[in-house]
Amino acid sequence: MTTDRLMQESARPMFAAMPSPATVAAPHAAALAPHHAPASSRPRLAAVPLDAVSAFLDAADRHALPANDFLVHLRREVRRSTRSGAALSVAMYRAAPRATGGALQQLAREDATLEALHHAKRETDLLGHVGDDLLAVLCPDTDAAGIATFTHKVDALLAQVDESRAGPEMVASFPDPLFQHLAEARGPAAARRLVDTARPASGDAPTGYPVKRLLDVVGALTALVLLAPLMAVVALLVKLGSPGPVIFRQTRMGHGGRPFTFYKFRSMRVDTDDRVHREFVARFVAGQGGSAGAANAPQVAAAAPYKLKSDPRITPLGAFLRRSSIDELPQFFNVLKGDMSLVGPRPAIPYEVEHYQTWHLRRILTARPGITGLWQVEGRSRVTFNDMVRMDLRYIRECSLGLDLRIMAKTFIVVFRADGAA
Repeated sequence: MTTDRLMQESARPMFAAMPSPATVAAPHAAALAPHHAPASSRPRLAAVPLDAVSAFLDAADRHALPANDFLVHLRREVRRSTRSGAALSVAMYRAAPRATGGALQQLAREDATLEALHHAKRETDLLGHVGDDLLAVLCPDTDAAGIATFTHKVDALLAQVDESRAGPEMVASFPDPLFQHLAEARGPAAARRLVDTARPASGDAPTGYPVKRLLDVVGALTALVLLAPLMAVVALLVKLGSPGPVIFRQTRMGHGGRPFTFYKFRSMRVDTDDRVHREFVARFVAGQGGSAGAANAPQVAAAAPYKLKSDPRITPLGAFLRRSSIDELPQFFNVLKGDMSLVGPRPAIPYEVEHYQTWHLRRILTARPGITGLWQVEGRSRVTFNDMVRMDLRYIRECSLGLDLRIMAKTFIVVFRADGAA
């Protein structure tokens, strides 16, 4: 379609078939008339053609919700997905990308965007504004594959009008951090700012504050220098204590769900079966406490802890290293590599993530895992898994230099007392 044709189409009255306000209001006015009024003075019921009513409702449906109303619906759907694990996706389009042309052409582009989004969405999807120039379609029960199909359909419709149109500004599926940003927005202006900053240009920057990475590097280097003699002694004891490597390497899930190699001093015998721990983790994530389920299985510490108690795989030296948290010292190398932070959520094991609910994933999507964190200093080995995740999400929301310094100070106390260590 040419630009001239587009301008002509946009200049037509969009709702020509829609009845006038007076025509639509006439039946309601008649219904409200006093029943004792003379028949001659009562207003006559105006006949409204069904096709006109249909056109009126269809035209109203083509309008996008105001930003405040759209955000209300979004918060409700986020709560539903958090509780039920239902899929949820959103796609955002600029109403009228800046281009050459007059005001009429801009209006035509806005109308074309609205029409494309209206025709591509389902009846259960919600179309609304997010700021002044951004339109969003919220798609309940739609996963990443479904929202990709939706955006391809919209792009094809827009290409019929303007081949130079770019794709969506942003596409996300729950629990992408974008949903949390929008749910916490207070008003359209705040929502628009949050959308602009929700994803850094690199796509890799985790949640934090400007000097967090600097604090990580300086803190890790300082710790490694001061603790080098102790780490050398521990390495020698581990080597002499039992056959196997000094450093235990394990795959963990980092920021954005990317795997990395996690370092600890080895505290277990080599070639042991991790089936017991896998079963325990599955029960713990599901909220099932109690014993490990078999008479000869390791016992689970009280109050739904994260760690096993009396694990037969652990060496005598390893038990001491775990109780004193000395086995964690090699993680300072993970901090230097950028895989971890000094403070953050506990790094997740891949077979643990397999049992996550959708909302649990937010703890690994938006922040680097940490050597210590809120869970370690406030609920270490004493809280349920869901409470641990809530602590991680609270840290992610409130992350600041002051909070990190307070957590690190509390960590020294917790380690000294061996609270919750196993």
